[in-house]
Order: sequence, then structure tokens, then C-alpha cells
Amino acid sequence: INAEQPIPATNSPARSVIQVWLWGGSCHIDTFDPKPDAGRDYCGALDQPLSTNVDGIRISQLFPELAKMADKYSLIRSMTHGNNGHETAAYLVQTGRASERDVFPGVGAVVSYFKGYGAGYEGLIPPYVVLTQPQGRFSEAGFLGPAYKPFATGGNPASPVFEVEGIVAPGITEERQRLRRKLLGSMNTLGGALPGNATLKTVAESEQQAYELILGDAGKLFDLGQEADTMRDRYGRNTFGQSCLMARRLVEKNVPYITINYSGWDTHKQHFQIMNRKLPELDQGLSALLSDLSERGLLDSTVVWCAGEFGRTPKVATESPWNGGRHHYGKVFSCLLAGGGFQGGQVVGASDAKGEEVAERPVYPADLIGSIYGQLGIPAEASLPHPQGTPTHVVPDKSEGVPMAGLLTELV
Repeated sequence: INAEQPIPATNSPARSVIQVWLWGGSCHIDTFDPKPDAGRDYCGALDQPLSTNVDGIRISQLFPELAKMADKYSLIRSMTHGNNGHETAAYLVQTGRASERDVFPGVGAVVSYFKGYGAGYEGLIPPYVVLTQPQGRFSEAGFLGPAYKPFATGGNPASPVFEVEGIVAPGITEERQRLRRKLLGSMNTLGGALPGNATLKTVAESEQQAYELILGDAGKLFDLGQEADTMRDRYGRNTFGQSCLMARRLVEKNVPYITINYSGWDTHKQHFQIMNRKLPELDQGLSALLSDLSERGLLDSTVVWCAGEFGRTPKVATESPWNGGRHHYGKVFSCLLAGGGFQGGQVVGASDAKGEEVAERPVYPADLIGSIYGQLGIPAEASLPHPQGTPTHVVPDKSEGVPMAGLLTELV
């Protein structure tokens, strides 16, 4: 961290963040803001919301497990930014700023900057991990540079072997990896010929770290076979469920920022057919993650937030060629927020009777992001190293003209 930059407080409630990124944009009225009275033109068959264990809060009828634990999370039903483009909306939700001249870093990169290497973080696992693919076509690190890009694991954690890119080589056993290392070492005579050479010493240390990830205890973190079958079943034997389980394992290793990139929500066609498959997966994996973190005493120190880049049109597109789809909708959408010192069992804001407009307490991306930073002990006025030396804070100030309505003080 720059010596002139405020260092996050060590007594902040949150230590890690798990971001469940619903890439493509999920529909708010099918998930966390049901509108059963709006009629089938809006709800389709999802018109029987479930009451939760918190009086007055109802959520999707396909979320039976999440309904049992609404006291562990809060819902923001008035997220808004008004942008309907995937990349530009994703950039807004990830950075809190509009896409203009500067390319600002996303939340994960900023957290990595303040909480990663150089700020007390130790270990070989990178401080910013994405399961399993990058989140979209924008630079997550922005002007912070490549050192703050996420480590995208690749592979599929639901496969018999989670083939993490650069760590688990497909079709190559651990014994073969050891033999390869031994052969490489026998061929490397340069190190012995030039003892004390600083460059060769750095190369050797890097090689040691790489092999520790491949063959040592650090790499075994990605071996989900170490988990009991009952635990793996609890999360769901699918890519999303096992990604949630992997995220919990990363939190146990103090990784500051983990993103689960859960794609497939861009449902212009066959929306309800897809929801009948995806919503139960989301319900099982996310509820297992929240309850497992809670049982292990980790939820209080781990922020979990679940949202996409926008919502989807409340009124179903029944006309050809969509025949029951929903389109992009940035006017209003929902976010689930849990852990890390945020209160559970609350609802912030409201949409109108048909989920078409914000009716109460708008929440902009900068409000949400700034609130998460605050729980991590990253002050809103903390400086970012702008390449042109322009004074830049992690949370935009009023002079930048970024829409904001205030941090989520009602949840802290």
C-alpha cells in the first residue's frame, strides 16, 4: 500500500468477501422481490411466494431453504442504475462508477489492493479468486494494473478432479509431477555454478512457490475430495454448489475476496423453463454457504453479496420471437447481503407494485460498494493510485457526479 494511503482498521468486522455474481442479470420479482398481485403477465407461474422465518419477508416459491434463514441475510429491493447494457451495467455494479475516460478497478481488485499482499496477507493462494471464469468483458483491475487481476481457476469443481488452471494438470498424476520436478532439477546446473546470484535466487523461489501450489498443502485446498460426501451433497453436486463449497474453503484460508461467477441468467427466451432449473440450484448452494459459514463462526467476518448487473423486465415478453422471456432492466433490481457485520432479517428499499420503478430508498452501486468497504475497514476517503495523479477515493465523492443516496447505515 502506498505509504500516504490510509491503512484499513484491523478491528473491522469483515475479513473476507464472497460475491455471488449472477452474470446476465436475474429477475428481481422471480427471486427476492415477488409481486404475486401483479398478475401472470408479470409473474408467470411464479406467483406463490414463500413466507420466511422473518415476519413480513417473502421470497420466491423456489427458495424453500433460503426462506428458512431470512434472519441471516437482508434484502435490498431498490438497487438501481438505469443501464441496460451487460458490460456497462456490470462495470457500474463492480466499480460504482460509470464507464467514461478512466477505467476504475472493481471491488475485488480494490479489496486485494488494501487487504492482499503488502497489507498483511500471507499465503500462496492469490488474494482475489474467481470461480471459475472471469466475470465479463471489462478489466477487473482497471488502472491498478495486472497485479490486481483475479486468479480465475477455470475447471469445474463438480468434476471428479477440479482441474484448477496452473495447479492441477489434466491427465497427469501427482507422482508424474514429482518425477518431472526431479528431472528438471537434475538438468539445472546453472544455479550451482552461480551461487548467490539474485536473479537465479528469485527464479528458484518462484519455482518453489509454484510447486508448493501444485504438490504441497496449498494446492490441496482445491481438492474437494477432502470434504465429506454429506457436505458436498448439502451444497449440491453441480458447478454452482461446489463453487460455493470451494468459496467457504478459501475463506477458511483467509482469502480476502472470492467471486463465484454463476452465469446463465440472460433469459430473453425460455425464461421460466430456465428458472425452474437455476433457482433451486441457487437456493441450495447459497443457503448451504450461509448456514455452513454460520455454523463455523465465519459468517460474522465474511460479507456475502448476491446480485447481477441488473434485473429483468417485470412484464414477461410473450410476443414472438421471445415467447416468455425477460429482457435487461437496470431501473430496479435486488441484492442479497449477509454477514460481515451487516444485520440480517431486514429489507432496504422497495419497488412499486409491479416491480417497475424504485418506490422507496434508492440504492446505487456506489452506496452498496462503499458499505462493503466500510465493513472491511476500508475508509470511503482511502486513496487509489490514479495513473495521472488525480485525487481518487475508493468511494466517489459528490464532485464526481456519481449517483449516490447514502451508505447502508440501516444495516450496520
